[in-house]
Amino acid sequence: MTSAAVGFQCPECVAAGKAQQRQPMTRFGGRIDQGAVVTKSLIGVTIAVFVLQYVIGFNNSIEKYSLLGYALDDQGEAIGVAAGQYYRLFTAAFMHGGILHIVFNMWVLYLLGPQLESVLGRARFLTLYLVSALGGSAVSFLFSPPNAPSVGASGAIFGLMGATLVIGRAMRQDVASIVGFIGINLVLGFVLPNIDWRAHIGGLVVGAAVAAVFAFVPPLVAGKSAPVGAGSAVVAQQRTAQLIVWAGVVGIVVVLGVLVMYRVGQLTGF
Repeated sequence: MTSAAVGFQCPECVAAGKAQQRQPMTRFGGRIDQGAVVTKSLIGVTIAVFVLQYVIGFNNSIEKYSLLGYALDDQGEAIGVAAGQYYRLFTAAFMHGGILHIVFNMWVLYLLGPQLESVLGRARFLTLYLVSALGGSAVSFLFSPPNAPSVGASGAIFGLMGATLVIGRAMRQDVASIVGFIGINLVLGFVLPNIDWRAHIGGLVVGAAVAAVFAFVPPLVAGKSAPVGAGSAVVAQQRTAQLIVWAGVVGIVVVLGVLVMYRVGQLTGF
C-alpha cells in the first residue's frame, strides 16, 4: 500500500516555501514546516531504543520499562504502573518485542507521519503521537491482566490511523482506503497471538479525538458550518481558538489520567 492510497492532499503544505509569508499557518493552526522532522526523529528514537533493549538485556528491559500493571519481581518487590512506575505508560511505547514488530510499526509511521505532520505542524503532530501512545497504554492498563507485560508503538500508530481518518474527513477527501486499513489491522489484533488489541483500540479512539479537536474546533469558534473553510488557517491563529484547542487536548489527557488512577485503585485497594 502506498502513501497515496491512505493519505490526503495538502496543497498549502506542498507550496509552503512560497506561501509561508502570507500564510504561515496550516489550515489546522500549526506552523507550516517541511521535512517531516518529527516523524524521522520518532523513528530514529524508536530504533535506538530497540537497539538499547539488547544492549542492557532484552528480558531486563522488558521487566523494567514495559507496560506492566502490577506484579512482584524476584526480590518480592512490587513493580508496575500501580506500584508508582507511571513512566511505563510512555517507555513501553518506544519498545518492541521483535524485528517484525518494530518494522511494521515504523513502516506505518513512515507511511502516515509525514502527511499528518505537514497538515498539523510539528508541535501538534508530536502531541498527537504522544497522547495517542498514552491512550493506548491507559486502555491496555485498564483492561489487561495486571501481570502481563506489553510493549510497542501500536497505540500511537493506531492513533495516527484514527487521526488520518478524521482529518481526511475534515478535508472532504475519500477515506475508504484508510477505513479498510484500520479494519484489517484491528481484526489482525484479535486473530494473531500476543497482540495487545486493547492498546490498538485505545490509541485509535484517542488519536481520532485529538485530531477532531485540532480539525474542528477553530472553524466552530468562527461559527462556520463547514468543517474546513478557506479562512480556517486565519481562524486558527486567533487566541481563543488556540486556547480552546489546547484545553481540549489537556481535557483528553486528564480523562486518561483518571482512568489510570481508577485502575491503580483497583489493583492496590486504594
